[in-house]
Amino acid sequence: MSETTGASYASAGVDIEAGDRAVELMKEWVKKTQRPEVLGGLGGFAGLFDASALKRYERPLLASATDGVGTKVDIARQMGVYDTIGHDLVAMVMDDIVVCGAEPLFMTDYICVGKVHPERVAAIVKGIAEGCVLAGCALVGGETAEHPGLLGPDDFDVAGAGTGVVEHDRLLGADRIRTGDAVIAMASSGLHSNGYSLVRHVVFDRAGMTLDQRVEELGRTLGEELLEPTKIYSLDCLALTRTTEVHAYSHITGGGLAANLARVIPDGLHATVDRSTWTPGAIFDLVGKAGQVERLELEKTLNMGVGMMAVVPADSVDAALTTLADRGVDSWVAGEIVERGAHTTGAELVGDYAV
Repeated sequence: MSETTGASYASAGVDIEAGDRAVELMKEWVKKTQRPEVLGGLGGFAGLFDASALKRYERPLLASATDGVGTKVDIARQMGVYDTIGHDLVAMVMDDIVVCGAEPLFMTDYICVGKVHPERVAAIVKGIAEGCVLAGCALVGGETAEHPGLLGPDDFDVAGAGTGVVEHDRLLGADRIRTGDAVIAMASSGLHSNGYSLVRHVVFDRAGMTLDQRVEELGRTLGEELLEPTKIYSLDCLALTRTTEVHAYSHITGGGLAANLARVIPDGLHATVDRSTWTPGAIFDLVGKAGQVERLELEKTLNMGVGMMAVVPADSVDAALTTLADRGVDSWVAGEIVERGAHTTGAELVGDYAV
């Protein structure tokens, strides 16, 4: 008589013990993100943040955002590098929050895997924790989910949600912008975390390139370039609002520079950004030429070398540029706010890029 074995969670592909080991490995990294308002530690059902800290605000507004990093995770998977993708996640979430002038407070993450490899999960969380430190926020909790049968053993995805706070009368946005304001651009660290479906199609499918291929104009391998972490601007933007007057920020993500800048331009006004004020990095030229991608298509998909923009009064420009330079942020005046013409949109790029 043959023996039969009853079904179990493990036989279905879920390894609870591996998940527990992953939690143990990530604890040291999460501790590095702690703020004094955080209560408890990993292991609870919810992260706790002491809201009494908000009593110092007259009228606190909570700002929240959620995001992922898209198909950039596939580059990390192929390269077997997992400790940088978390920087991208924090940047995508917390730099959206800081746009309204809010201070990042805390974040939670969600990591979905086909199979739990404890060291791999811990490396992802390490990157998230390091990103939280750069953004000044706490990582108060998260979830690791194992989905065998839906994802391959090496497949994974990440997502996160964050919360920040801003005083009501210091809320930044379109209502503050005036004619004559200057538009300051802050350099990106590369592609950041948007447009990777186009980039992967171009470099792999059309150009036949490989991740380990060294590209002279990039000065490193294609994989190293594509995995460059997204720059986190949160603390830089907060420093800028403390040292000078800022009317609005625009985080340049999906949709490109003009479309994202237009989101903070009020009715009746128009932002003109001069391409001649900067030269996009080599990766943008490579994608354009390798895929024969038209400039306008590139510009509505990629950040073209600008990761964040600030709209400031003209008399605040010098102070703003000095503050950013002191913080190591490459920045420049890229445009201005003008009256809207009869046939203009909220923002546009003019001229040609500097060579």
